[in-house]
Amino acid sequence: MRRLAAVALVLLGALELQAARGDAPTSPTPLDRYLDGLTTLRANFSQTLTDSHGREIDHGTGTLVVSRPGKLRWELQPQGARTGSGELMVADGKNVWFYDRDLAQVSVKPIDAGLSGTPAMLLSGGVDVRSNFVLKDGGEHDGLNWVAVEPRTAESDFRRARLGFAHGDLVRMILEDKLGQTATIVFDHAVRNGPVAPDEVSFTPPTGADVIGTPRQ
Repeated sequence: MRRLAAVALVLLGALELQAARGDAPTSPTPLDRYLDGLTTLRANFSQTLTDSHGREIDHGTGTLVVSRPGKLRWELQPQGARTGSGELMVADGKNVWFYDRDLAQVSVKPIDAGLSGTPAMLLSGGVDVRSNFVLKDGGEHDGLNWVAVEPRTAESDFRRARLGFAHGDLVRMILEDKLGQTATIVFDHAVRNGPVAPDEVSFTPPTGADVIGTPRQ
């Protein structure tokens, strides 16, 4: 299940559009309009992972909290898992923490190493998105307005992503990785610019957990 959570987080990082480069759209995309004025986001989600043949290989539900700039919390519980299990990822502005409750294991990386080159830069703030990604209007289908996102470098963690909007709200994200697997995330009960407590986007390793990596102070 860790693979599912890791694929999910790469979609959830910077939500910060800065100076456009020469190949940026001449008119705002739904993503531009969505990001305008966004400071926090809270939502529930369901996530499905399929293989290169379209077969479902994992499914889970969870919650997302974003506090710009640079902070987010992504909590995922596998389908049918016992209460208190599952995985947690927290970006606290300095580090990215991954906590596997079943293994009692925590891994940590500096945020630039943990999110650099991924579409995680699309939801937490503080980077020049257009210097890392090419954004294109994806047209309208399935009742949604789409934006296509492609990384500028071959070192990125994903091949392409699509973000779907309804009435200006982000409701679906689809990510294809380099193995041909596809993660589809559907959001609901989203709250824009509501309160986020500091402890929701911070993390302290639980007593007794095995910690891998050194956090940036």
